[in-house]
Amino acid sequence: VQLQASGGGLVQPGGSLRLSCAVSGFTLDRRAIGWFRKVPGKEFEGVSCITASSSQIYYADSVKGRFAISKDNAKNTVYLQMDSLKPEDTAVYYCNLGYWWGQGTLVTVSS
Repeated sequence: VQLQASGGGLVQPGGSLRLSCAVSGFTLDRRAIGWFRKVPGKEFEGVSCITASSSQIYYADSVKGRFAISKDNAKNTVYLQMDSLKPEDTAVYYCNLGYWWGQGTLVTVSS
């Protein structure tokens, strides 16, 4: 199983980014998938996850109303739309599928 995350970059406060995580070797209609983030010196933070059927979605309080998770089972890809970004959203973002992790993509929010 491989997870390939992409879409990170540098954005100004208030801006938007969309992260993608393409999964190979496992179909997303079988298991929940989510996004975590890591700031140096801090613990991993669960950002959002979506169930296999897409019937349930979780958001951390810190991103509610600003981030939106979605997935395309046909493309076996999960997305994280991030709007109204804040400097405190700066982190390496990882997609997670149970035992498997993507390589991380850096999001930097700065003016």
